[in-house]
Amino acid sequence: MTTDNTLFTRLSQTLSKIVVGQSSLVQQLLVALLSGGHVIIEGVPGTGKTLLVKVLARLVQADFRRIQLTPDILPSDILGTNIFDLNSRNFTLKKGPVFTEILLADEINRTPPKTQAALLEAMEEQQVTLDGESLTLPELFWVIATQNSLEFEGTYPLPEAQLDRFLFKLVVNYPDLEAEKQMLLNSQKGFRSKRLDLVRLKPLTTVEQIISARQAVQAVQVEEKVLDYLLNLVQRTRKHPDLALGASPRSAVAWLQTTQAQAWLSGRDYVTPDDVKAVALPLLRHRLILKPEAQLDGLQIDAIIASLLNQISVPR
Repeated sequence: MTTDNTLFTRLSQTLSKIVVGQSSLVQQLLVALLSGGHVIIEGVPGTGKTLLVKVLARLVQADFRRIQLTPDILPSDILGTNIFDLNSRNFTLKKGPVFTEILLADEINRTPPKTQAALLEAMEEQQVTLDGESLTLPELFWVIATQNSLEFEGTYPLPEAQLDRFLFKLVVNYPDLEAEKQMLLNSQKGFRSKRLDLVRLKPLTTVEQIISARQAVQAVQVEEKVLDYLLNLVQRTRKHPDLALGASPRSAVAWLQTTQAQAWLSGRDYVTPDDVKAVALPLLRHRLILKPEAQLDGLQIDAIIASLLNQISVPR
């Protein structure tokens, strides 16, 4: 493996020390970064979602912007607009926060569909069109959106077609007792999440190294047996009796790409069935839709995915 792999191992370790008790979340976030796919993070307030993204942006030396999405935010507040300058008698472009490398969109389900669509179009096309002019976004351009899993009043849930444009949906759980105790100890020693400038964070990698690592990920080998195993799982989601909507062809392509990133992070240049399993939950949970009767029976998407993984025989 290349040196970049070592850098990402150190990146994972450093993030896990600062955002305590979320090592699995850190690993999945790095897989998404290496795959070039956008992420939606769901969890209750106070579990370190924003902190994790801010620290990651500092460690990779990337331009970072954060948007607090609200019901009154307009597409122009995100994308930017042309403003008339009275002195020069010309229009000048005022770029919005979307022109950055890592964008944190907090509470994406709080903003109306028109604003959601504007952001998602930028994510898909990696460019913004303002007054007929197409403006290219940075090569790294990576969106991490958050949403609260508890509040539903006054929200605008993303439609299935728009959710499918996110590579991963990550669910943040409470840390265990030991991890939460470590958080308190860190606080006693003076750590303040609101004052990251006081934390001596040494950059571990650069944006250029991330782009280079993505190219290395694409070279990871996938044997035909593993590819057939992945496709078998995709097909089963479309025939499952409790699912109204299975995995799309876009899901299959994304699944393949993320298995390569998972393998590369694990120090291998080939994909195993375990890599396929490792990324299944975050990749599928927002793409599969339960039938109404299955919802009434209390079935959960994560449980169905886990059941599918147990049912399909693993190639040797």
